[in-house]
Amino acid sequence: MRALLEAGLPVSAVISNRADAEGLAAAAARGVATRVVENRSHATREAFDAALADAIDAFAPRLVALAGFMRILTPGFVQRYHGRLLNIHPSLLPAFPGLHTHERALAAGVKVHGCTVHFVTPELDHGPIVAQAAVPVRAGDDAAALAARVLKQEHIVYPRAVRWFLDGRLALGNGVVHVKGNDAQVILAAD
Repeated sequence: MRALLEAGLPVSAVISNRADAEGLAAAAARGVATRVVENRSHATREAFDAALADAIDAFAPRLVALAGFMRILTPGFVQRYHGRLLNIHPSLLPAFPGLHTHERALAAGVKVHGCTVHFVTPELDHGPIVAQAAVPVRAGDDAAALAARVLKQEHIVYPRAVRWFLDGRLALGNGVVHVKGNDAQVILAAD
């Protein structure tokens, strides 16, 4: 989320389900509106998602970009923002959806790992891929070292993908995303 702010993107608001989220303070320091919609104060996931959608819609955003939001959204919520709901995931999807991606990548012995920006669909971490960044897995890597290299790439690829969306350069057809122009949708990082 901080990388999106630092990229100079037109962020209307930062909304979190946790009042202690670091992103709220970072956004407020830049004069960006913040809101908290605590999931614990809602009896069901659907009730929380409805309250979250109301908070989002108050700002009338063109795009909803998830960043560090660790909740599974209901199909109704995802459908409400179909085609304008992005997420960043710390793996090269479709490999390693869900949690503990770096540990799982190391346990699987992969030689490259990375991150994926994708459109959100009801199936967890399986939406159409907008962009990916890959990093080599080094001998002796632990999850923390690998995560740090992946995070560095997340801070590059996510703002780029959001900019493409805002500039009207993303075309989604038959579940595949293309970027209008000649920008690469894949980053192969040396580090």
